[in-house]
Amino acid sequence: MPHNANNPSRKTWLEISEQTDFPIQNIPFGVFITKDYIVTIGTRIGDYVIDLGALHQLGYFDGIDLSDAVFLQDSLNDFISEGKKTWRLVRNRISDIFEINNPRLQENSKHKAASIFKIEDVEMQLPVDIGDYTDFYASKEHATNVGSLFRDPKNALLPNWLHLPVGYHGRSSSIICSGTPVIRPKGQSKPNESGVPGFGPSKLLDFELEMAFITTDANALGTPVPIEEAEDYIFGLVLFNDWSARDIQAWEYVPLGPFLGKSFASTISPWIVTLDALEPFRVEGPNQEPQPLPYLQHGENKSFDINLQVAIKPENQDETVVCNSNFKYMYWSMAQQLAHHTVNGCNIRSGDMMGSGTISGPTKDAYGSMLELSWRGQHPLKLNDGSERKFIKDHDTVIMRAYAQKNGVRIGFGECSGKVLPAL
Repeated sequence: MPHNANNPSRKTWLEISEQTDFPIQNIPFGVFITKDYIVTIGTRIGDYVIDLGALHQLGYFDGIDLSDAVFLQDSLNDFISEGKKTWRLVRNRISDIFEINNPRLQENSKHKAASIFKIEDVEMQLPVDIGDYTDFYASKEHATNVGSLFRDPKNALLPNWLHLPVGYHGRSSSIICSGTPVIRPKGQSKPNESGVPGFGPSKLLDFELEMAFITTDANALGTPVPIEEAEDYIFGLVLFNDWSARDIQAWEYVPLGPFLGKSFASTISPWIVTLDALEPFRVEGPNQEPQPLPYLQHGENKSFDINLQVAIKPENQDETVVCNSNFKYMYWSMAQQLAHHTVNGCNIRSGDMMGSGTISGPTKDAYGSMLELSWRGQHPLKLNDGSERKFIKDHDTVIMRAYAQKNGVRIGFGECSGKVLPAL
């Protein structure tokens, strides 16, 4: 089935900025609340949010096999369960509806009033009910930096790292939508000379620049997903800030890994950008040496050229960009992550989320966490207001952005932001 919505020459009859993250070639999916407190599923073009439930009721998706209530829900889980063919049919139809030469909705003022809202008039929600969340550790540069900071730099990568995508099972209940404040966590930290652990608010609160992919129902329990089929079960991506309390994490993580230092909050952007929309931005990933085992071997162009940025904004001050990275730096691809996740028979369900792990690039300005950017606090960052940061302070807002650009088309994710509030 062709990607009609990806046509770079397509224009929309909606008035939108040329620099928008959401041109007619994007067509992401999300969930929002209207001023009348109606929760519905929608898409976005420019600064307009389109109610897909209303369009469906008005007959704009006739000919596509959809249940009457598929868009009248508070999550995308059921729609995602419909599978790749349905996602593509719906996305192509939306693109057709808003194409500049299509008069059907364009000239129907009553239907437009019922289905099109300004972004400032809606409140975005979590797009999916996340049943399970896995976080990987798949950036070679990040893993090398962390290994160098905490172990011998000559042996920064542990023996398994180049052979499999390392991951752990995270906490889905504390995943929040962009714009939701983050309360500084409290917990234990390493003992001082007395041997007694410290306790109190985290002093080393950090961001982690990540992306995450959302899955559909993929396999029965006990049945692996072959790597050549893995991308068929990936609905799309969100921008992801997996907040980390480094001092809590350092004391607790041996021997079982992250726990309270990670489970207090993780922020995602509200719009899921489909894998179909990102198709034009495929690139070759890093060379993998040694060659992975056969079940992890795939063809070319399984990475995506997506520009990533992080800014810190102190309260009542301008922001300072502290990181510019790219999703293409990921050593282990999404297809490899999903194939490895299921090779033991683990079953994947609609709405599950898989975090990439911190994405760091090869240069210092591309490091995806304060742990790396300040090199564990040894080299504080200077912000535009003259203040310095080793880690994130109370009332700082961390803002992440992501976009891919090629042939005059920009496909973006909007912002993933969160303001840190003092510990309770």
